[in-house]
Amino acid sequence: MELRTTFSDLKCKEVINICDGGRLGCVTDLELDLCTGTILSIVVPGERSMLGLIRSRDGIVIPFCRIQKIGEDVILVDLREYPA
Repeated sequence: MELRTTFSDLKCKEVINICDGGRLGCVTDLELDLCTGTILSIVVPGERSMLGLIRSRDGIVIPFCRIQKIGEDVILVDLREYPA
């Protein structure tokens, strides 16, 4: 099982909320910790604030800890009970 991917591969995957089956769109950006090189969050398009998620002009910021599974075609996220 390959545990590596590229940003090009990630941005082709659709992000799905497992709580309601909602399609959030494809990854448009990443937030990185430059000191450690780890991914802090993914960004998907969106204009609404969902469950306390940060809303920005560029999209909805989803913390990496909310990602449940990265599959071949989709990224499954759990957005229920996300603290504001």
